[in-house]
Amino acid sequence: MGIGWIAAIIVGGLAGWAASTIMKADTGLLMNILLGIIGAILANFLLGLVGITASATWISQGVVGLLGACILIAGARAIRR
Repeated sequence: MGIGWIAAIIVGGLAGWAASTIMKADTGLLMNILLGIIGAILANFLLGLVGITASATWISQGVVGLLGACILIAGARAIRR
């Protein structure tokens, strides 16, 4: 059982905002939410490849979303160069 859609959007938005702040990216609210949610999906997938699973709590999914969003921002910057 996951944290739910509304909670995922809230956690994703917070994770995306934190990632954009850490990475000094100039993104808006909608992009922050998308970065956090897609980042969480990406990071959960990558962690699953090495046998690590994040529990379905707000904090663990926030950390995973933050990690994934930072990866997405870094990847976008690498492609732009």
